[in-house]
Amino acid sequence: MNYQEVLSFLFGQLPMYQREGKTAFKKDLGNIEKLCSKLAEPEKQFESIHIAGTNGKGSVAHLLASVFQAAGYKTGLYTSPHLVDFRERVKIDGELIPEIAVTQFVKDNYESFQQIKPSFFEWTVALAFDYFAKEKVDIAIIETGLGGRLDSTNIITPQLSIITNIGLDHTEFLGETKAEIATEKAGIIKKEVPVVIGNSSGQRTLFEKISQSRGTAISFAEDLDLNFTLSSALEGSYQKENLKTAYAAWLQIRKLNWHISFPHLILGFKTVLEKTKLQGRWQVISHNPKIIADTAHNAEGLTHTMKQLKKENKGSLHMVFGVVKEKKLDQILNLLPKTAKYYFCAAEVPRAMNEEKLKETAAKFELKGTVYNSVKAAFNAAKKSAKVDDTIYVGGSTFVVAEIL
Repeated sequence: MNYQEVLSFLFGQLPMYQREGKTAFKKDLGNIEKLCSKLAEPEKQFESIHIAGTNGKGSVAHLLASVFQAAGYKTGLYTSPHLVDFRERVKIDGELIPEIAVTQFVKDNYESFQQIKPSFFEWTVALAFDYFAKEKVDIAIIETGLGGRLDSTNIITPQLSIITNIGLDHTEFLGETKAEIATEKAGIIKKEVPVVIGNSSGQRTLFEKISQSRGTAISFAEDLDLNFTLSSALEGSYQKENLKTAYAAWLQIRKLNWHISFPHLILGFKTVLEKTKLQGRWQVISHNPKIIADTAHNAEGLTHTMKQLKKENKGSLHMVFGVVKEKKLDQILNLLPKTAKYYFCAAEVPRAMNEEKLKETAAKFELKGTVYNSVKAAFNAAKKSAKVDDTIYVGGSTFVVAEIL
């Protein structure tokens, strides 16, 4: 198999939650444990930091990776989903895993793995752990895919666990209440491994109780009263909470004897885009008109981005918008500006909501616009219609953003 054939195998033959939804979700760690056993337990061969949360975990992961890189450490970074290139999921010092490494891994393990029948995500996690171990990274920043307790990444024993915040997303898997979701995400808290909570989201007592039961030191970023302003290359006012969470994590990392100074922290924050190649977080693609792409896709995330968008926009607002089927539309559509012109579309993934249905539901919230048969068609129409002083916002789904980058 060549690289393209390997990708076709991974995308086409194995369930992939990000594309297909709940049919690809597995509620146990048995498969990933078997895979890593066959690989001589690579997850035990490098130090790690584990990050869960409803929103912000990707940004915090990239911020911390950049900080470690600024301090001179060889840094692995595992995140999901990818936007454009599958290899975005697995990086070392900001460099994508080479195509040959992906190809060889699948070739070497195809027969033995097929006995286990792993999911797409399990294949990818095993690939990442094996790559980090072979490349002898100093540290790997590992982002959970979904939840925490039963997420395939949760076979690691990190030096530090981080939970960014809790919101009502993926309720079909994680629970209908914030307490239920917090319990699932708190599943990454390990015995005697310190944990940082970014925003307790009303679940402080729950987190404290779980941490106490596991003999774990817990700290809350929300308790920090900083007398200085944190800033980074990540735009969007909603990044303030992520920066504070990353700062709180740095305070704990310093206690773990990593030689990372405050200047390293500031440099890492300022150069995060350069060092980690992060995309899709309030990404300003161009000006005149201003085009903003953002992957916020749930009520909590969109609440922050819509507030930011209101501050940014000066002319007319054009919204290129699409969502996935399982989202609770009422919660999302109620947050969107009624004065904007909408370009309703569906990304090219099975999970995407039909654009006609989206428009029909949006009309109940006084959101008016036109339906397009592709994201690119919608985006091109918005660019054609927008004037120099206008703003074009592309979002609602990670997949919508991916198709215009």
